Amino acid sequence: MSKNDDKVAVSTVQSKRVEGLLESTLNDTGIPSRPAILDRVHIEMEKEEPDLNLLARIISADVALAGGLISIANSPYFGFHGRVRSVNESLMILGLDVACRAIAGLILRKLFPVTLALERFWDASAGIARLSGWLAQHPDIGIKVHANDAYTFGLFRDCGIAVLLHRFPYYHDVLAQANEEKTLSFTQVEEVQCPTNHAVIGSLLAQSWWLPEEICTGIRLHHEYAILQKNDSTLLPPSTRGLIAIAQLAEHIFQHHTGLSKSQEWSKSGEVCMELLEINEEILASLYEEGAPVLARFD
Repeated sequence: MSKNDDKVAVSTVQSKRVEGLLESTLNDTGIPSRPAILDRVHIEMEKEEPDLNLLARIISADVALAGGLISIANSPYFGFHGRVRSVNESLMILGLDVACRAIAGLILRKLFPVTLALERFWDASAGIARLSGWLAQHPDIGIKVHANDAYTFGLFRDCGIAVLLHRFPYYHDVLAQANEEKTLSFTQVEEVQCPTNHAVIGSLLAQSWWLPEEICTGIRLHHEYAILQKNDSTLLPPSTRGLIAIAQLAEHIFQHHTGLSKSQEWSKSGEVCMELLEINEEILASLYEEGAPVLARFD
């Protein structure tokens, strides 16, 4: 065996160890492992010429998943003016990358029991995702990120909360305390009573589910508002900072219009978010007004 072969063998062993450690962490904290259907979709997408018909058959095997994907493709957010009636059409309209992320979001919601608290949480996440994608395309926003990345980030940013609500019976009270805390960071409040925080859990889930690295990083750091400062030296990619700031603004607009998911996060982050996004109070007032129809289309 050559030295190069030795290196490959060592690399493979190390990779398997890392995967094993990640799997152990996921199991210990109650993070849902990556569903087999995502593996099948991902494998097909990685091919040089993915078979759309095969992908459609894989997705259509789950009636609820197929219906959810068609519903997303028909959303005004994606701007298709016709009527999508099949999974094949949905894949063509959304594109494989967006479709795969949408499928991940639909599956994630299905993995948890239906409770009033979680249903409100998922609805809020979907609304924030919709607003995030819209803001990413808005001409007044001074930092540019891909709208689809902003939508995905908004959808998965707080997914760790769902995991912790399901894993720890007392987390509902912790969540209420964190939302009301005016000084400590959200994650600091969580870590007083929990062995981890929702940002770490969400990042691990996103990584396990093959979301892009900049989204995983953003999820892990989305309550670390100091990194949004323009003179910050962490060398965090501008796109990741942009995802965090846009989602925070989207959450603020969502709260402004719905009165739901109230927290102290905008009072902690609003100034630095507005500076990074290059908006002022006048633009913010305009975004409040323009954001209303975006939420009105939200179902």
